[in-house]
Amino acid sequence: MKFIRFVIVSAVLLYSTVSWGRTFDAVYDTGRIDRIMQDAMTRGLIAGGVVLVGSASGTLFDKAYGMIGPGDSRPMTTDTVFDVASLTKVLATTPAIMKLADERELGLVDPLVRWFPEFAGTGKDDLLVMHLLTHTSGLDDVSFSHIASMQDVVAAAAAQRLKGEPGYRFHYADINFMLLGELVRRVSGVNLDRFVERYFYAPLGMNDTTFNPPQRLVVRCAATLDENGLPQFGLVQDGNSRTLGGVAGHAGLFSTAPDIGRFCMMLLGKGALGNGNRVLSQRAFDQMTAPYFSRGGKVVRGLGWDIASPFSSPKCSGFSEMSFGHTGYSGSSIWVDPERNLYVVLLTSRLEYRHVSEFNQLRGEVSSAAAGIFEQNERIASYSYH
Repeated sequence: MKFIRFVIVSAVLLYSTVSWGRTFDAVYDTGRIDRIMQDAMTRGLIAGGVVLVGSASGTLFDKAYGMIGPGDSRPMTTDTVFDVASLTKVLATTPAIMKLADERELGLVDPLVRWFPEFAGTGKDDLLVMHLLTHTSGLDDVSFSHIASMQDVVAAAAAQRLKGEPGYRFHYADINFMLLGELVRRVSGVNLDRFVERYFYAPLGMNDTTFNPPQRLVVRCAATLDENGLPQFGLVQDGNSRTLGGVAGHAGLFSTAPDIGRFCMMLLGKGALGNGNRVLSQRAFDQMTAPYFSRGGKVVRGLGWDIASPFSSPKCSGFSEMSFGHTGYSGSSIWVDPERNLYVVLLTSRLEYRHVSEFNQLRGEVSSAAAGIFEQNERIASYSYH
């Protein structure tokens, strides 16, 4: 690993003058973002990455930095495909659940046992769908040592004893969204990947967003590191998602900065793109982003989305209290602020996983820089989104 990081840092410095994106210096002083990303590459936190900043009207800034992976001479580009890890929870699973609730196919306050009869008689009668969305279910992640299918996951969750009364204890756990991904299948009759493609990605023009990317996208993928610290491309990094076939409610999605930007624009439009293409009702959007409090008000979550919690590293003082976002283990994060009419997307080829605080600092610094630079974005004509 030391040798790999040495090669990475050397190559990053060699390519430090090369980046792919648009030139915005004539309108904004974006040098601060450049310096933050360059420093992250020099320190070996990332091999490269993409920063995208936009508003409801379109792109304000998009730029690629460095390389697609360790020891790889191929430069990062603004349309590089990334394993977005836990962004799957908010780019796929959460909107799918909200869509089904919007269509009255399920209720957010439905007892989970209604959809998971496996939970009957296990002391989980008070566990509701919304408790999974807010990570207040009382469930813990399960060992995958004896898991071979989603049905095994359901059985393991049913066998658990809840840690506290549902709705009160915030404990971030992938199991919540594994169950929600399965819930989408049980309610709709189709797997999560097919559901979100039909109701979100196709209508929004997110043509490079998918689970289990085909070869045409694999060749554009940034690297993640496998269990041995070696680069891999187009294979989901999360081992539990791989066990479940690469399509799971907690991880497995691949996407690009432009595609995620279109999704963020839809969020700033409260469920619709500027062209009127509505994929969620405003009521569903309002429900999804309303604050839900736990730990005596110290943790604030939306449905699926983070608002203010120990995981809110991309949120900075420049964002309003009504802003929301999420992070991903692979080095991804998004933060959206309807009040400020601003969103920030950070996607990286992450190299450093031990010093979490350093990576969280990177997320916060990029958001702070973007919020400061584009503070008056509504007064300046934005670039057209492509």
